[in-house]
Amino acid sequence: MNLHDFYYELPRELIAQDPLEDRSGSRLLLLDKETGKTEHHIFKEIINYLNPGDCLVVNDTKVIPARLIGSKIGTDAKIEILLLKRKEEKVWETLVKPGKKAKPGTKISFGNGLLTGEVMDVAEEGNRIVQFTYEGIFEELLDQLGQMPLPPYITHQLKDKNRYQTVYAKNAGSAAAPTAGLHFTPELLKEIQSRGVKLAHVTLHVGLGTFRPVKAENIREHHMHSEFYVVEEEQAKLINETKANGGRIIAVGTTSCRTLESATKENGILRAGSGWTDIFIYPGYKFKLIDCLITNFHLPESTLLMLVSALAGRDRIMAAYEDAVKEQYRFFSFGDAMLIY
Repeated sequence: MNLHDFYYELPRELIAQDPLEDRSGSRLLLLDKETGKTEHHIFKEIINYLNPGDCLVVNDTKVIPARLIGSKIGTDAKIEILLLKRKEEKVWETLVKPGKKAKPGTKISFGNGLLTGEVMDVAEEGNRIVQFTYEGIFEELLDQLGQMPLPPYITHQLKDKNRYQTVYAKNAGSAAAPTAGLHFTPELLKEIQSRGVKLAHVTLHVGLGTFRPVKAENIREHHMHSEFYVVEEEQAKLINETKANGGRIIAVGTTSCRTLESATKENGILRAGSGWTDIFIYPGYKFKLIDCLITNFHLPESTLLMLVSALAGRDRIMAAYEDAVKEQYRFFSFGDAMLIY
């Protein structure tokens, strides 16, 4: 299967630059994965397509303000760091721009010295291992000095940091939001649960590897970066009981989907535990646990578009995307949603 099989034309004006005032007021495209039939709704109407006994599985990761702008000590050259993965208490794997100014031994100051970082090593794909020096609590300094790491296709300034967090975000550690969950409000979740739909949570800390472009023409040659996930015992029990009782497992977002599929055995039983996953789901993959997926609209030729194509079939997904473009849906992180059922 080739990379270009997942290409589609997207007018630039359809890339959403700002979140809607009402989270649940986004549009919702329903896609029947068996027939390819589509319907157009408002996101809050999703409640009409969830059944008592189903289980909605959300990713409760919390985005950290992982983008730091500093200056190279000794030259005052501007350097930008994006925190990717914590290796030790004060050591992170990072993405540094410009990389040529960040050789091992380079020291960078943030917030007039409130936080300093030293480049210790060059890691895979040119990422830098940075050791930080500071007084106090690192997370508090990040809140003070860091910015939300919005994707490069969003050029507008985010007025409210919380709009790049889900309402159920709890466990800090992501470099990007699990954006399918941005459509839910506390009120909508409460109403969904009152209808007999269960709510379960898993954690996957989203790294930038999920969004890195696929460069291999043969998609099977693409290597995913690993991301850390946690499935708690009681949540695994709830999800397994739902499945055993004939309820549907509805993953909210590709991150929840990847977590569930990574932690599920071949017999369809979800295991509690934690670990690293580099699962790459593309057409031909046999799903072990999930039945349905709530997801946003993804970039052309991305691993996320390949994942949804694995669930519904490439031809049905590409036809649905063509429909969404024609109907002027809003695309990507702050855009509209799709329910594949």
